[in-house]
Amino acid sequence: MGELGQFMPFILMFVVVYFFMIAPQMKRAKKEKKFAAELKKGDKIVTKSGLHGKVLELNEKDGSCVIETMSGKVKFERSAISMEMSQKLNAPAK
Repeated sequence: MGELGQFMPFILMFVVVYFFMIAPQMKRAKKEKKFAAELKKGDKIVTKSGLHGKVLELNEKDGSCVIETMSGKVKFERSAISMEMSQKLNAPAK
């Protein structure tokens, strides 16, 4: 019991860190991956750098997409598209 008792605080600390930090991060990453996979032509999006545009092309081979902005067409990685900001942009007005 003495050996296990010494490690109990470390075990509890790991469990707390897992449930409050690691698990939510994994859940968020899964949602973002699903969001990127479900993008389709015509979707209005915002990149993580704040660029607004509309999806024109999706390339499955390299995970990129071409978006149309007010100044022309730009090729971006799908991972550069912000799920949060894009959802806010497309949310119905209250």
